[in-house]
Amino acid sequence: MAKWDNMLSMLWMLRDGRKLTAAQIADQLEISIRTVYRYIDALGASGVPVVAESGHDGGIRILDSFKETPLFFNALELKALVDAYKFAQGAGYPYAEELESALKKVEIGLQEDQLHELSSRTGGLDVIAPARPPSVVVSLRDLEQAAEAGRTVRIAYRKANAEHVDEREVDPYGLAYDRGEWYAVAYCRRSQETRTFRVDRIEKLEPTDARFEKPERFSASGYFRDQSEQARDADGPLAVIRIEGGPDALNAVCGHWHLRHYLTDRTDRDARFLLDLPTMNKHLPMYLLTFGTDIRIKEPIELRRRVRELASRIAAHYENDAD
Repeated sequence: MAKWDNMLSMLWMLRDGRKLTAAQIADQLEISIRTVYRYIDALGASGVPVVAESGHDGGIRILDSFKETPLFFNALELKALVDAYKFAQGAGYPYAEELESALKKVEIGLQEDQLHELSSRTGGLDVIAPARPPSVVVSLRDLEQAAEAGRTVRIAYRKANAEHVDEREVDPYGLAYDRGEWYAVAYCRRSQETRTFRVDRIEKLEPTDARFEKPERFSASGYFRDQSEQARDADGPLAVIRIEGGPDALNAVCGHWHLRHYLTDRTDRDARFLLDLPTMNKHLPMYLLTFGTDIRIKEPIELRRRVRELASRIAAHYENDAD
């Protein structure tokens, strides 16, 4: 039995007010007496008022003040919860306040030394939040609630660099956080197709009386993958693409909206993709050329040749250009 299962079993054995000896607990759980005392220390560190009394009438018991079964978190688990809150807050997660409230409830059950350790472990990580209008959080909540209720919403949406706001009715299927931005994947009733809308570009949102049914097993992340699949020019044959470069350049290549779906392996200096040849030959040479000498194409040879030819044509164009 796992350590935490044993500790929980020991806790339940003591909750009914009985006083048990370490030998009795060890016998029932099939563990050593030394392990029993280690569990007593761990339970105490978790906030359980467990005491071990010596003497003829001694034993192990829990004080009557104990009412609830505690949640068992080790130091790294608590750190992960706090850091997750920081990332959620930085991403503009619409329920960051509720998450913070939940964390405070967890901290209430911690002892002073646990709080001090948690503070020391989490003080070195911060998440720099991008500038977003406060309306984004409200829109995210409204969109999620509309998706859950199956209610159509009317939005005023402003496309990038557009002068005028465009109004339309959409059926929000789900939300996705991608490359630092929130997107709503929704069925647009005007265009009669599923589209993505950047939430920060929604200037106004209001529910309507119309209802909709979300496609079965719909996934916002799956929709993004499908869109990338549709951008491919052919189904095959496939080629292994291996690119070397510095971490910053590789981060940019691997984070490309299309290429990231075909990443198969990544290190600090190397990235491998599996992509069909027609798409590779049509789109990759020009894109990879923009990185100059920051990357190096290791394979396939055909892709290296095409980038080299493209660079030569550009160089020749400027060589023949009169001053």
